[in-house]
Amino acid sequence: MTISVADVEHVARLARLELSDEEKNLFAGQMGAILGYVEKLKELNTEGILPTSHAVPMENAFREDAVSPSIGIEKALANAPDRVESFYRVPKVIE
Repeated sequence: MTISVADVEHVARLARLELSDEEKNLFAGQMGAILGYVEKLKELNTEGILPTSHAVPMENAFREDAVSPSIGIEKALANAPDRVESFYRVPKVIE
């Protein structure tokens, strides 16, 4: 499958990225190579192969869901660089 520069420009616009002409050409080639490899993988016979989510066996690493007391506001805000009452103060990011 061939990826055109127009395809790269479209994806860049969706991701709000500004790319140079050199980057557009580079990424078109790289994306084309990736999709070419995926097409090659489609040729593999996977009949009888069970789908897996991990390459190696894995056990559940989650801990038991148990209720425990809160650490409290003072401890939670002990290292806060700036706070107001019982809240973190953060810089305004919306104009």
